[in-house]
Amino acid sequence: MAGVQVGNRIIGADSPVTIGWENVPKVEGGPFKRAFFTWFQPTVLFALILFWYYAPNDIAKASTALYIGIGFKVFLLALEWVNPRFRSWQLTWKELVTDLFYVGLGYTILRVVDSFIGSDAIITAIQGSFDFGKLNWFTGLPLLVQAFLISFIFDFGQYWMHRGMHNWYPLWLTHAPHHYITQLNINKGAVGNPVELFLIGLGIGGFFDFLPRAFLLAGTFGMAVSTYQHINVRFNTPAWWRFIFNTTEHHSVHHSQDYEASRSNYSGTWIFIDRIFGTCVDGEAELLGMEGGRRMSIREAMHFPFSEGWKSIRARLGRRTTTGGFDDHAAIPAE
Repeated sequence: MAGVQVGNRIIGADSPVTIGWENVPKVEGGPFKRAFFTWFQPTVLFALILFWYYAPNDIAKASTALYIGIGFKVFLLALEWVNPRFRSWQLTWKELVTDLFYVGLGYTILRVVDSFIGSDAIITAIQGSFDFGKLNWFTGLPLLVQAFLISFIFDFGQYWMHRGMHNWYPLWLTHAPHHYITQLNINKGAVGNPVELFLIGLGIGGFFDFLPRAFLLAGTFGMAVSTYQHINVRFNTPAWWRFIFNTTEHHSVHHSQDYEASRSNYSGTWIFIDRIFGTCVDGEAELLGMEGGRRMSIREAMHFPFSEGWKSIRARLGRRTTTGGFDDHAAIPAE
């Protein structure tokens, strides 16, 4: 397989990857269907921005965002059956039950852990220890500017954390289980080892004194943009949207079985961050996963970082014992 040159890399040499928007299939059907799947994403985003901007204070709260988020995901789950991107990604009962296990883990145990040692708890401890004030002038910025900054600051940090997970072996061990998914569906973003899900959620936004409503508006970008990363729906995504935002197409490339393709499109929301640093690949892929598409069980995903890490330590200690020191040319386990 020859692959396609993108920048200084060859994409698609290991597994098929469609490169270029002109080669990505379009939604077919009547004018209503084509219009719906073209303008659905922008319409939802702008409608949610207007809602959170003008909603009364007794409605504009975190619990409302939670209910809207759950309802939106249920609606997108229905869309996966109406207009799937790939039939091979069609959700089965086994996949659904597995996904719901990880979703439940995120809403329960991980949420409790995050409240004690998450980024907000860490930032509060640092501020209390060193007694420095927040940057209060951020509250003077326009509300939508604050919302953008919250989203961008978090996504910028997530970009480098995610990129680090693909370039530093200890972090890769936590992230690898997520790359064993073989299809994209609405809840696949929750699938992974808990250590990775904790690390990818860390941010520094709490250092800045943003208004509470700005955080709700920032969450709109997460719900109305990032949600589409893991979804089996074919959209006629507008050109301006896919230039600014991450899409299902971008994320399918990231999950491709092709090694070089998987080292692209690291951002969660703002794909232009990848464009800035030269890691964006426009296109899509159907064949996902690792080891030829082997599906990792929940049990293996839970212990993978620790068991594989221990194997690597034992291997290096073994080389040290037999050679009297570490072999600098010894192969590091492949990503």
